[in-house]
Amino acid sequence: MPTTGCGPVVALRFADGALWALDQTLLPWREVELELRCAGDVAAAIGRLSIRGAPLIGVAAAYGVALELGRDPGGLERACETLAGVRPTAVNLAHALQRVQTAVRDAPPGAAAARALAEAGAIEAEERSASDSLAGHGADLLAGSRRILTHCNTGALAAPGRGTALAVIAELADRGGLELVTAAESRPLLQGARLTVYELRRLGIAHELIVDGAAAGLIASGGFDAVLVGCDRVAANGDVANKVGTYAHALAAAAAGIPFVVAGPTSTIDPACLSGAGIEIEQRDEAEVSAVLTGPDGLARELTLAGTRCRNPAFDITPASLVTALVTERGVARPAGGESVLALLGPRPA
Repeated sequence: MPTTGCGPVVALRFADGALWALDQTLLPWREVELELRCAGDVAAAIGRLSIRGAPLIGVAAAYGVALELGRDPGGLERACETLAGVRPTAVNLAHALQRVQTAVRDAPPGAAAARALAEAGAIEAEERSASDSLAGHGADLLAGSRRILTHCNTGALAAPGRGTALAVIAELADRGGLELVTAAESRPLLQGARLTVYELRRLGIAHELIVDGAAAGLIASGGFDAVLVGCDRVAANGDVANKVGTYAHALAAAAAGIPFVVAGPTSTIDPACLSGAGIEIEQRDEAEVSAVLTGPDGLARELTLAGTRCRNPAFDITPASLVTALVTERGVARPAGGESVLALLGPRPA
């Protein structure tokens, strides 16, 4: 278990002809890197959530294509097909694959792998830069907020750099005045309990953990100054797909009259998706609901009777009308409606 103040985590790195990924399924108990050497390796790691978080998935997929082209210069189509459908909700994956395909389309013989690798590195660098800018914009917006509720995991385990919503939290902590971060456990995979707590401890930020069902009552009682979450896809009208349970927090924040803020890079905005109704919600294995990993041995403990039918949507949709602001590296859309969100996709400011 990491001690307080270990610093930011490195979730993904390309070195020695391989992609090295911190296996997030083993956190917070064990820190183990996976060695990934082809598109199939990367797709499998994304599918089992060893690699997760919309921006990080996109970066990993881009490197996965580069790895495959290094093995087989004619393997572009196969690599993209292998990676494209592994997690359908996060749009970053599709965007990254499109960028790599464009970069290598006219590559001379023998140059495709190098071009793909360069494009993957560019995508990663852009996401790191976005994280820094996003953190500043979000901290400016939430200046004076001392008690923040967050959901799922949005730190360096989810996006290159400091992350998204957790990057804002880290910036607020650096500026002083932040008293406490409350992490919801984030069922069914407990990414708040396992991963956000892990990152907050490493960063030395005061925090506590609650069950998802406690959040609404605590919001209503005045327990928080703001709710701050990340996003896996933002539709053209500002509707947001995020970890299941986010919608309930948004409803409670609206009822209590406190800000509900979404943070994410513009790479998560999907202008081709008109509204949240067009976002495919990933349906995951029933076993993630009927059982839970409870310790460093990696064993699952059953929570209910064998054969119980379970439903396991990984995400839900929060309507734009409930989103106080969308914070990105290019600025803040407030309110987070269609025009303000799409305006963020214009030319980058000088």
